[in-house]
Amino acid sequence: MVSTYLDYNLIARDMKLSLKRVSEQTIVARDSQYYEENIGKVASVDEFLDDFRLYSYAMTAFGLGEMIDSVAFMRKVLESDLSDENSFANKLTDERYREFAMAYSFGGGTAVTQTEAQLDQLIGLYNTGIANLGETQKEETRYYNVMIDKVTSVDQLLNNDRLRAYVFTAFGIDESTYSRQTIRNILSSNSDDPDSYEKTVLSPRLSELQAAKADAQARLQESDVTASERQELQAKIITYNNSIATVSKYLTMAAAFDFNADGTVAAGTAQTAENKQTTNELYISSSSRVTPQAALLNKAYFEATIANITTVDELVADARLYDYIRTAFDLTGVTIVPATIKNILTSDPDDPGSYINTIGGGDENYIALANAFKFQEDGTLAVGDTAQTVAQTTLTSNRYMTRYNDKDDLADEKAISAYKTAVADLTSVDDFVDTASIYDLALKAVGLDPDKESARTIKRVLTSNLADPRSFVYSLKDERYLTLAQLFNFTTQGEIGVPALAQSEMQIQETAKSYIVNKSRFGSEDDKTAAEEESDYYTAEVAKLSSLDDFLADTRLVSFALEANGIDPDSVTVDVLRQIFTSDLDDPESVINQQANSAAYVSLVTSFNFDIDGNLQRQEKDAIVTRQGFYETLDQYLHQTLEEQSGVDNPGVRLALYFERKAGSLVDAYDLLADDALAEVFRTVFGLPDEFSSMDIDQQAKFVDKNLDLEKLSDPAELKKLLARFAVLYDLENNTAVDPIVSVLAGSSGSVGISADTLFTLSQLRTGG
Repeated sequence: MVSTYLDYNLIARDMKLSLKRVSEQTIVARDSQYYEENIGKVASVDEFLDDFRLYSYAMTAFGLGEMIDSVAFMRKVLESDLSDENSFANKLTDERYREFAMAYSFGGGTAVTQTEAQLDQLIGLYNTGIANLGETQKEETRYYNVMIDKVTSVDQLLNNDRLRAYVFTAFGIDESTYSRQTIRNILSSNSDDPDSYEKTVLSPRLSELQAAKADAQARLQESDVTASERQELQAKIITYNNSIATVSKYLTMAAAFDFNADGTVAAGTAQTAENKQTTNELYISSSSRVTPQAALLNKAYFEATIANITTVDELVADARLYDYIRTAFDLTGVTIVPATIKNILTSDPDDPGSYINTIGGGDENYIALANAFKFQEDGTLAVGDTAQTVAQTTLTSNRYMTRYNDKDDLADEKAISAYKTAVADLTSVDDFVDTASIYDLALKAVGLDPDKESARTIKRVLTSNLADPRSFVYSLKDERYLTLAQLFNFTTQGEIGVPALAQSEMQIQETAKSYIVNKSRFGSEDDKTAAEEESDYYTAEVAKLSSLDDFLADTRLVSFALEANGIDPDSVTVDVLRQIFTSDLDDPESVINQQANSAAYVSLVTSFNFDIDGNLQRQEKDAIVTRQGFYETLDQYLHQTLEEQSGVDNPGVRLALYFERKAGSLVDAYDLLADDALAEVFRTVFGLPDEFSSMDIDQQAKFVDKNLDLEKLSDPAELKKLLARFAVLYDLENNTAVDPIVSVLAGSSGSVGISADTLFTLSQLRTGG
């Protein structure tokens, strides 16, 4: 009989080749092929347990062959919630059951409308959009001012998407419903031409609407108007007002351009410098919020106009000036009306009986406003005075530029708070489109106008299958819709689904756990604390990844994931790692399968949900085995089969192979002692009697710690030495012929026993002495 060491070494020296030989065995190849072809078809625990061939293959792979008949027990394992520390699988001391449950995801993930990372991303996009609004206005205005001077016809203007959008925004034209011919007629009008569209259509229409409105208002004041007629008249007045506003916009737009009746430029350019400036101001002021550009325009208007104001009445009658000073002096509350401002401006802050000190209670903003102007108590200015000194104007403008966006910022805070509250209670895509606080903010965040989008379109976007390039969202060819779909986790049926993550929730936890164990199992408490802190970073950041590029760009995440899988970060470059991640896992010649420690790299790669192109792939919702579990099952089945077959002729070889596979994962002595096979190898190496296993477990652990440095088992050379000793001693213990040369590996005397001092110590432990 060949010695245990030589038999073991023959297999272990080229483990890949040994496993390949096993995989080519007819029965093994047939069972593996059946597993590969059918595990993806299983949709429930019952289906899995009922397919004995699949079930037994998986059980064998995880070393649970002796439990195959315990179907009820294994059902409880598979249905365990691994995120719950008190679940059935988590409470079992044998880690094999938890590993098995991890590989087969019958528990699924947690359905959630948005993950924390998705929520942060959406809020970030919303805030970024706000921050960029001013720069966008600035760039669009620059482009408009350059290009409008080159325009030679109305058609050229309307055919340029950016120019057309700028003009429509400035003059309040709805681009989704406009009539090109109408706009062309308006722009080609000339107020000096009696036959122009402006003179023959717009002006008469405006007069007609104004007259109709006046009639309606007059009738509304008559005493014999019935309640129903009153309602009808009020509705008509609203309609007239809207129509008047539209026609007025058209007339303003017509006056802002210089095109001939045939649509060509009248003379020089399409706009005078003055009209161009007016268009710029209308565009910048059209935003629903005050941008930096709008604030500067307001500042310029105030400073240019205030010198001509002679009374308080003139000041508050100018809506732009009125809003400016209200903002500058933080008087924007709903109780502040024009009369309030007038009373403040005509009040003496030093008079205890003044409006400021009686009604206003000495409010510091009231006082500041009064001190910023020179109006007398009657609302006029003294002879020779202006409304403000230069210093007062500067002070007012400084206050305005500090506060101009406070109202918008407060509104944003409220909108974001309302969104977070509402989205937590969202249950379906129908709720999404029906909840304004969610719908509006989400669409604005990705750059879509909630007032212009179709709810039906948005629902189809959110229920698109992002794993299918033929799905609706991709047909739109607009990144804004795709981003929106990626920010939520709706199923194709419109229900709340499990999010697509770079790693599943459970895998993130497992990676973090493995990292902490690997970094601290032979270290200090400080090492453990540092590892836990790093795991906090990993857990938070890995959930935000959307591609392999994102992952590889973060060296902390990369190093963490590598070390969690037992790979030295310094042993692989980013470029090689990219090749590994984009390798074909099923091609034995691919980069990943050519690595010396390919199993570790396969474990790493399959723990992530990146496709071969590095994009985040959405796992099928009904997938049972995880991607990592699939490849782990195939690999472990080969190892288990190799070890079992090797043990038929020589159980010692099986023990050695098993010990070699498991040694690197041992955390402490209790891990070793909890596994009968590993404990048997240890007892054999140290010549311990079978009674050793009957001792108190803590005493056994102390003996292991004293005689075996578990940390050294991570060193392949040290592990080989230990297993060489085991092989020789196993043969000696079992009366197997041993080659004298091989026995030298076990020690200079040809055998390794336990010293008299050690035996005495053991006897003391057993007797409690």
